[in-house]
Amino acid sequence: MTNGLNVTGRTRQSTTLARSTGRELIWGLRAVSREVTRWRAHADRIPDPQLRADALSALGRKRGSIDGAALFWILPDRRSPELLRALVAYEVLADYLDCVNERSAALGIENGRQLHRALVEALDPQTGISDYYRHHGSRGDGGYARALVESCRRECERLPSYEQMRPLLMRAAGHSGVLALNHELDSARREQALREWAGDQAPTLRVEHSWYERAAGSSAWVTVLAMLALAAEPRRTVGGWVHDDEAAHTYDAYVRWIAPTGALLDSFADVLEDRHSGDHSYLAHYPSMDVAVARLSELVRRSRSEARTLPAGARHAVLLSSMIAFFLSKDSVRTPELRASANRLRRAGGPLVALLVPVLRLWRTAYGQRSA
Repeated sequence: MTNGLNVTGRTRQSTTLARSTGRELIWGLRAVSREVTRWRAHADRIPDPQLRADALSALGRKRGSIDGAALFWILPDRRSPELLRALVAYEVLADYLDCVNERSAALGIENGRQLHRALVEALDPQTGISDYYRHHGSRGDGGYARALVESCRRECERLPSYEQMRPLLMRAAGHSGVLALNHELDSARREQALREWAGDQAPTLRVEHSWYERAAGSSAWVTVLAMLALAAEPRRTVGGWVHDDEAAHTYDAYVRWIAPTGALLDSFADVLEDRHSGDHSYLAHYPSMDVAVARLSELVRRSRSEARTLPAGARHAVLLSSMIAFFLSKDSVRTPELRASANRLRRAGGPLVALLVPVLRLWRTAYGQRSA
């Protein structure tokens, strides 16, 4: 009788949790759609046609990245509209700058560095706002980049633990300097610059990672998103976990394992396209595809292990599984050349990834993101 009551209680608890999660997802996805609509309206007003095309292309092609970034709203115990707006603004800004930098790669690394200063300044209301187009011929963005920076700064200040999280946020954002190197057109100069950059970062990143794994991980701003989510939680030190310990543990897990895993999965999904176009591919630095997939499977498993050890580990695990499934749901990984490797990575990701991949394929079809 007692066992029956326990089972009934657990069933009711699971049902209640599922309903609550469903409500949160519906709220969040609707809120993201409103934010994207607002930023698209602003992008439509950009005077310069090339910058307008960059902004609208980023909003269209990178919708999955925006929804994925905003999903970090599930980490805090309480719903935070301020956090969701900050996450969306930061992701929209990063995607836009990536498009602008890629199209203007011929202007050189300094142009890219100047553009990506926005990703640091967006998290630091105490600093001034730079001229992001100082090396760029097109300046008429109608204040679009500045509006994204100001929106993110405004929402950051409203997060209850922003001041405590600010040092880690700035450290994570500082890794964005590598983004300026990824689109360097001269492959020899690009590799040298990336090697030097990764060497400079060795004291703060895992030395057992190769230089290209360190550079790849720093190319992903997922650590910033995790730190923003922690900033949305009120600081707790009495009768609960110590916020500083959680922050340091979470930062370490993301910057050393989860961020490199995400960046290399992205590179895996794009490897055939990059090979055809001649664009830089982090995955191509491995001696063979078999070696790359074996190593990436190892990183996936280690990331899963690290995520589970974090406070609110179940939520981090859901976020990680969603990220893995997102990249493995792309049409390109279903080609004969990549299908077997994608299956290996899906198995490494665990049962939730296997469940989410077909769901996200349907999402990609519905939103026209099958190849994005």
